[in-house]
Amino acid sequence: MTTQSAPVGAAAAAVRTRRTDPAGRTGRRRPRQVRLLFLLPAAIFLGLLSLFPLIQLLRMSVSAVTSATLNQSWDFVGFENFAEGFATGQSTEALQRTLVFVLVVTVLGMVLGLAAAIALRSRGRWSGFLLALMVFVWALPPVVNGSVWKFLLGDAGLINTLLLDSGLRDAPVPFLYDQYWALMSVAFVNSFAVIPFNALVFRAALMNIPPETFEAAALDGANRWQEVRHIMLPAVRPTTLVLLVLTLVYGFRSFDFIYVMTYGGPGTATNTLPFLGYLQAFVRYDFGLGAATSVVTVVGVLVLAVVYARSIRREEAES
Repeated sequence: MTTQSAPVGAAAAAVRTRRTDPAGRTGRRRPRQVRLLFLLPAAIFLGLLSLFPLIQLLRMSVSAVTSATLNQSWDFVGFENFAEGFATGQSTEALQRTLVFVLVVTVLGMVLGLAAAIALRSRGRWSGFLLALMVFVWALPPVVNGSVWKFLLGDAGLINTLLLDSGLRDAPVPFLYDQYWALMSVAFVNSFAVIPFNALVFRAALMNIPPETFEAAALDGANRWQEVRHIMLPAVRPTTLVLLVLTLVYGFRSFDFIYVMTYGGPGTATNTLPFLGYLQAFVRYDFGLGAATSVVTVVGVLVLAVVYARSIRREEAES
Protein backbone atom coordinates (compact mmCIF):
# COMPACT_ATOMS: atom_id res chain seq x y z
CA MET A 1 0.00 0.00 0.00
CA THR A 2 2.79 2.39 0.82
CA THR A 3 4.54 1.65 -2.48
CA GLN A 4 1.48 2.52 -4.54
CA SER A 5 0.54 5.67 -2.62
CA ALA A 6 3.84 7.47 -3.35
CA PRO A 7 3.38 7.70 -7.15
CA VAL A 8 -0.25 8.63 -6.68
CA GLY A 9 0.70 11.46 -4.32
CA ALA A 10 3.37 12.73 -6.71
CA ALA A 11 0.91 12.71 -9.61
CA ALA A 12 -1.67 14.57 -7.54
CA ALA A 13 0.92 17.22 -6.60
CA ALA A 14 1.81 17.63 -10.28
CA VAL A 15 -1.86 18.08 -11.19
CA ARG A 16 -2.30 20.69 -8.46
CA THR A 17 0.78 22.54 -9.74
CA ARG A 18 -0.60 22.66 -13.26
CA ARG A 19 -3.98 23.85 -12.04
CA THR A 20 -2.49 26.73 -10.10
CA ASP A 21 -0.86 28.04 -13.29
CA PRO A 22 -3.63 28.83 -15.78
CA ALA A 23 -1.17 29.47 -18.62
CA GLY A 24 0.31 26.00 -18.23
CA ARG A 25 3.76 27.36 -17.34
CA THR A 26 5.89 25.89 -14.63
CA GLY A 27 7.40 27.87 -11.80
CA ARG A 28 10.90 27.48 -13.19
CA ARG A 29 10.34 30.34 -15.59
CA ARG A 30 9.46 32.78 -12.84
CA PRO A 31 13.08 33.42 -11.72
CA ARG A 32 13.94 34.31 -15.31
CA GLN A 33 11.05 36.75 -15.47
CA VAL A 34 12.15 38.28 -12.16
CA ARG A 35 15.69 38.72 -13.50
CA LEU A 36 14.36 40.42 -16.61
CA LEU A 37 12.27 42.70 -14.42
CA PHE A 38 15.33 43.77 -12.45
CA LEU A 39 17.24 44.37 -15.70
CA LEU A 40 14.51 46.61 -17.09
CA PRO A 41 15.61 49.86 -15.31
CA ALA A 42 19.19 49.37 -16.49
CA ALA A 43 17.99 48.70 -20.04
CA ILE A 44 15.89 51.88 -20.01
CA PHE A 45 18.79 53.89 -18.57
CA LEU A 46 21.23 52.60 -21.22
CA GLY A 47 18.68 53.14 -23.94
CA LEU A 48 18.21 56.79 -23.02
CA LEU A 49 21.93 57.53 -22.61
CA SER A 50 23.31 55.31 -25.39
CA LEU A 51 20.71 54.29 -27.94
CA PHE A 52 19.06 57.70 -28.36
CA PRO A 53 22.38 59.59 -28.88
CA LEU A 54 23.47 56.90 -31.32
CA ILE A 55 20.29 57.35 -33.35
CA GLN A 56 20.83 61.11 -33.34
CA LEU A 57 24.41 60.56 -34.50
CA LEU A 58 23.20 58.42 -37.41
CA ARG A 59 20.60 61.05 -38.37
CA MET A 60 23.21 63.79 -38.22
CA SER A 61 25.68 61.81 -40.35
CA VAL A 62 23.24 61.74 -43.29
CA SER A 63 22.16 65.37 -42.89
CA ALA A 64 23.61 68.80 -43.57
CA VAL A 65 24.14 70.16 -40.06
CA THR A 66 26.16 73.25 -39.22
CA SER A 67 26.15 75.72 -36.37
CA ALA A 68 23.47 77.72 -38.21
CA THR A 69 21.12 74.74 -38.73
CA LEU A 70 21.83 72.79 -35.55
CA ASN A 71 18.58 73.84 -33.86
CA GLN A 72 16.53 73.72 -37.05
CA SER A 73 15.29 70.93 -39.29
CA TRP A 74 18.14 68.97 -40.89
CA ASP A 75 18.25 68.55 -44.66
CA PHE A 76 18.82 64.95 -45.72
CA VAL A 77 21.95 64.56 -47.89
CA GLY A 78 22.41 60.79 -47.85
CA PHE A 79 26.01 59.62 -47.89
CA GLU A 80 27.48 62.93 -49.05
CA ASN A 81 29.23 63.50 -45.71
CA PHE A 82 30.91 60.09 -45.88
CA ALA A 83 31.91 60.66 -49.51
CA GLU A 84 33.32 64.09 -48.69
CA GLY A 85 35.43 62.73 -45.84
CA PHE A 86 37.03 60.04 -47.97
CA ALA A 87 37.23 62.23 -51.12
CA THR A 88 39.30 64.87 -49.34
CA GLY A 89 41.55 62.16 -47.91
CA GLN A 90 41.01 63.21 -44.31
CA SER A 91 39.08 60.10 -43.31
CA THR A 92 41.40 57.79 -45.26
CA GLU A 93 44.54 59.21 -43.64
CA ALA A 94 42.92 59.23 -40.21
CA LEU A 95 41.88 55.60 -40.65
CA GLN A 96 45.46 54.63 -41.54
CA ARG A 97 46.81 56.44 -38.48
CA THR A 98 44.15 54.79 -36.33
CA LEU A 99 45.15 51.32 -37.52
CA VAL A 100 48.83 52.00 -36.78
CA PHE A 101 47.89 53.45 -33.41
CA VAL A 102 45.72 50.44 -32.53
CA LEU A 103 48.43 48.01 -33.65
CA VAL A 104 51.06 49.60 -31.39
CA VAL A 105 48.71 49.82 -28.39
CA THR A 106 47.54 46.22 -28.82
CA VAL A 107 50.97 44.64 -29.29
CA LEU A 108 52.63 46.51 -26.42
CA GLY A 109 49.61 46.22 -24.13
CA MET A 110 49.21 42.47 -24.61
CA VAL A 111 52.89 41.43 -24.64
CA LEU A 112 54.04 43.65 -21.77
CA GLY A 113 50.87 42.93 -19.80
CA LEU A 114 51.50 39.18 -20.01
CA ALA A 115 55.18 39.66 -19.17
CA ALA A 116 54.28 41.72 -16.10
CA ALA A 117 51.74 39.10 -15.01
CA ILE A 118 54.31 36.32 -15.27
CA ALA A 119 56.88 38.36 -13.36
CA LEU A 120 54.38 39.18 -10.59
CA ARG A 121 52.76 35.76 -10.38
CA SER A 122 54.32 34.93 -7.05
CA ARG A 123 52.88 36.20 -3.79
CA GLY A 124 55.12 38.49 -1.80
CA ARG A 125 55.70 41.97 -0.45
CA TRP A 126 57.38 43.34 -3.57
CA SER A 127 54.86 41.83 -5.96
CA GLY A 128 52.02 43.29 -3.89
CA PHE A 129 53.69 46.71 -3.89
CA LEU A 130 54.21 46.63 -7.67
CA LEU A 131 50.64 45.51 -8.23
CA ALA A 132 49.36 48.39 -6.11
CA LEU A 133 51.57 50.77 -8.11
CA MET A 134 50.19 49.39 -11.38
CA VAL A 135 46.63 49.82 -10.18
CA PHE A 136 47.47 53.41 -9.25
CA VAL A 137 48.86 54.09 -12.72
CA TRP A 138 45.83 52.48 -14.36
CA ALA A 139 43.37 54.42 -12.18
CA LEU A 140 44.93 57.81 -12.91
CA PRO A 141 42.67 60.06 -15.00
CA PRO A 142 43.89 60.23 -18.61
CA VAL A 143 44.19 64.02 -18.38
CA VAL A 144 46.60 63.71 -15.45
CA ASN A 145 48.46 60.78 -16.97
CA GLY A 146 48.79 62.51 -20.34
CA SER A 147 49.98 65.74 -18.75
CA VAL A 148 52.71 63.90 -16.84
CA TRP A 149 53.90 62.13 -19.99
CA LYS A 150 53.80 65.38 -21.95
CA PHE A 151 56.22 66.83 -19.42
CA LEU A 152 58.44 63.73 -19.47
CA LEU A 153 58.65 63.65 -23.29
CA GLY A 154 59.19 67.40 -23.80
CA ASP A 155 62.43 68.90 -25.12
CA ALA A 156 63.44 69.82 -21.58
CA GLY A 157 61.70 66.83 -20.01
CA LEU A 158 63.23 64.09 -17.92
CA ILE A 159 63.79 61.59 -20.74
CA ASN A 160 65.54 64.04 -23.07
CA THR A 161 67.56 65.39 -20.16
CA LEU A 162 68.85 61.90 -19.37
CA LEU A 163 69.63 61.22 -23.04
CA LEU A 164 71.56 64.48 -23.40
CA ASP A 165 73.47 64.13 -20.13
CA SER A 166 74.47 60.54 -20.94
CA GLY A 167 75.85 61.55 -24.33
CA LEU A 168 73.52 59.26 -26.28
CA ARG A 169 72.01 62.23 -28.11
CA ASP A 170 73.33 65.60 -29.22
CA ALA A 171 69.87 67.09 -29.65
CA PRO A 172 66.55 66.40 -27.93
CA VAL A 173 64.36 63.70 -29.43
CA PRO A 174 61.23 65.35 -30.90
CA PHE A 175 58.85 62.91 -29.24
CA LEU A 176 55.83 65.20 -29.59
CA TYR A 177 56.96 67.50 -32.43
CA ASP A 178 57.82 65.11 -35.25
CA GLN A 179 55.15 63.55 -37.47
CA TYR A 180 56.53 60.04 -36.97
CA TRP A 181 57.67 60.28 -33.37
CA ALA A 182 54.45 61.92 -32.19
CA LEU A 183 52.10 59.10 -33.22
CA MET A 184 54.41 56.44 -31.78
CA SER A 185 54.85 58.40 -28.55
CA VAL A 186 51.13 58.83 -27.94
CA ALA A 187 50.52 55.18 -28.84
CA PHE A 188 53.20 54.14 -26.33
CA VAL A 189 51.58 56.23 -23.60
CA ASN A 190 48.20 54.65 -24.36
CA SER A 191 49.69 51.17 -24.18
CA PHE A 192 51.42 52.06 -20.92
CA ALA A 193 48.03 53.00 -19.51
CA VAL A 194 46.44 49.68 -20.53
CA ILE A 195 49.32 47.41 -19.43
CA PRO A 196 48.33 47.39 -15.71
CA PHE A 197 44.78 46.26 -16.47
CA ASN A 198 45.96 43.49 -18.78
CA ALA A 199 48.57 42.41 -16.24
CA LEU A 200 45.99 42.13 -13.46
CA VAL A 201 43.65 40.04 -15.60
CA PHE A 202 46.47 37.81 -16.86
CA ARG A 203 47.74 37.36 -13.31
CA ALA A 204 44.28 36.27 -12.13
CA ALA A 205 44.27 33.60 -14.84
CA LEU A 206 47.78 32.44 -13.89
CA MET A 207 46.87 32.20 -10.22
CA ASN A 208 44.23 29.59 -11.13
CA ILE A 209 46.91 27.15 -12.25
CA PRO A 210 47.33 24.46 -9.56
CA PRO A 211 50.76 24.55 -7.87
CA GLU A 212 51.03 20.79 -8.43
CA THR A 213 51.34 21.48 -12.15
CA PHE A 214 54.53 23.49 -11.67
CA GLU A 215 55.86 20.92 -9.20
CA ALA A 216 55.34 18.15 -11.73
CA ALA A 217 57.02 20.23 -14.43
CA ALA A 218 60.00 20.89 -12.15
CA LEU A 219 60.34 17.16 -11.47
CA ASP A 220 60.38 16.53 -15.20
CA GLY A 221 63.23 19.01 -15.60
CA ALA A 222 61.29 21.84 -17.27
CA ASN A 223 63.03 25.21 -17.29
CA ARG A 224 61.40 28.63 -16.92
CA TRP A 225 60.72 29.12 -20.62
CA GLN A 226 59.16 25.67 -20.94
CA GLU A 227 56.84 26.45 -18.03
CA VAL A 228 55.76 29.64 -19.74
CA ARG A 229 55.27 27.95 -23.11
CA HIS A 230 53.59 24.71 -22.09
CA ILE A 231 51.76 25.70 -18.88
CA MET A 232 51.14 29.44 -18.62
CA LEU A 233 50.33 30.29 -22.22
CA PRO A 234 47.71 27.52 -22.64
CA ALA A 235 46.18 28.51 -19.28
CA VAL A 236 45.67 32.16 -20.33
CA ARG A 237 44.49 31.42 -23.87
CA PRO A 238 40.75 32.08 -23.20
CA THR A 239 41.62 35.23 -21.26
CA THR A 240 43.91 36.39 -24.06
CA LEU A 241 41.08 36.44 -26.60
CA VAL A 242 38.86 38.56 -24.35
CA LEU A 243 41.67 40.97 -23.45
CA LEU A 244 42.69 41.22 -27.09
CA VAL A 245 39.26 42.47 -28.10
CA LEU A 246 39.09 44.88 -25.14
CA THR A 247 42.53 46.29 -25.95
CA LEU A 248 41.58 46.74 -29.60
CA VAL A 249 38.45 48.63 -28.57
CA TYR A 250 40.47 50.75 -26.13
CA GLY A 251 43.00 51.67 -28.80
CA PHE A 252 40.36 52.30 -31.45
CA ARG A 253 38.40 54.79 -29.36
CA SER A 254 41.39 56.58 -27.76
CA PHE A 255 40.95 60.33 -27.70
CA ASP A 256 41.97 61.86 -24.38
CA PHE A 257 45.74 61.25 -24.57
CA ILE A 258 45.88 62.73 -28.07
CA TYR A 259 43.88 65.74 -26.93
CA VAL A 260 46.18 66.40 -23.96
CA MET A 261 49.57 65.57 -25.47
CA THR A 262 49.51 66.68 -29.12
CA TYR A 263 46.01 68.00 -29.99
CA GLY A 264 46.24 66.09 -33.25
CA GLY A 265 49.60 67.62 -34.19
CA PRO A 266 52.13 68.32 -35.39
CA GLY A 267 49.92 69.18 -38.33
CA THR A 268 47.66 66.16 -38.68
CA ALA A 269 50.20 63.55 -37.59
CA THR A 270 48.10 62.26 -34.68
CA ASN A 271 44.64 62.84 -36.13
CA THR A 272 42.95 59.50 -35.55
CA LEU A 273 39.30 58.93 -36.41
CA PRO A 274 37.89 59.91 -32.99
CA PHE A 275 39.96 63.09 -32.84
CA LEU A 276 39.22 64.00 -36.45
CA GLY A 277 35.51 63.71 -35.73
CA TYR A 278 35.95 66.03 -32.76
CA LEU A 279 37.81 68.63 -34.85
CA GLN A 280 35.23 68.55 -37.63
CA ALA A 281 32.25 68.84 -35.30
CA PHE A 282 33.38 71.07 -32.43
CA VAL A 283 36.20 73.13 -33.96
CA ARG A 284 35.06 73.58 -37.57
CA TYR A 285 31.35 73.29 -36.63
CA ASP A 286 30.58 70.92 -39.49
CA PHE A 287 28.48 68.59 -37.38
CA GLY A 288 27.31 66.44 -40.28
CA LEU A 289 30.84 65.67 -41.44
CA GLY A 290 32.02 65.09 -37.88
CA ALA A 291 29.11 62.74 -37.25
CA ALA A 292 29.94 60.76 -40.40
CA THR A 293 33.53 60.33 -39.22
CA SER A 294 32.30 59.28 -35.79
CA VAL A 295 29.94 56.72 -37.35
CA VAL A 296 32.93 55.06 -39.03
CA THR A 297 34.54 54.81 -35.60
CA VAL A 298 31.35 53.43 -34.06
CA VAL A 299 31.10 50.75 -36.75
CA GLY A 300 34.63 49.60 -35.97
CA VAL A 301 33.89 49.45 -32.25
CA LEU A 302 30.61 47.59 -32.85
CA VAL A 303 32.39 44.94 -34.90
CA LEU A 304 34.86 44.43 -32.08
CA ALA A 305 32.01 44.37 -29.57
CA VAL A 306 30.33 41.54 -31.49
CA VAL A 307 33.60 39.61 -31.50
CA TYR A 308 33.93 40.23 -27.77
CA ALA A 309 30.40 38.97 -27.07
CA ARG A 310 30.98 35.82 -29.10
CA SER A 311 34.27 35.13 -27.34
CA ILE A 312 32.60 35.52 -23.94
CA ARG A 313 29.79 33.17 -24.97
CA ARG A 314 32.27 30.62 -26.28
CA GLU A 315 34.32 30.80 -23.08
CA GLU A 316 31.19 30.28 -20.96
CA ALA A 317 30.17 27.30 -23.09
CA GLU A 318 33.60 25.68 -22.75
CA SER A 319 33.67 26.23 -19.00
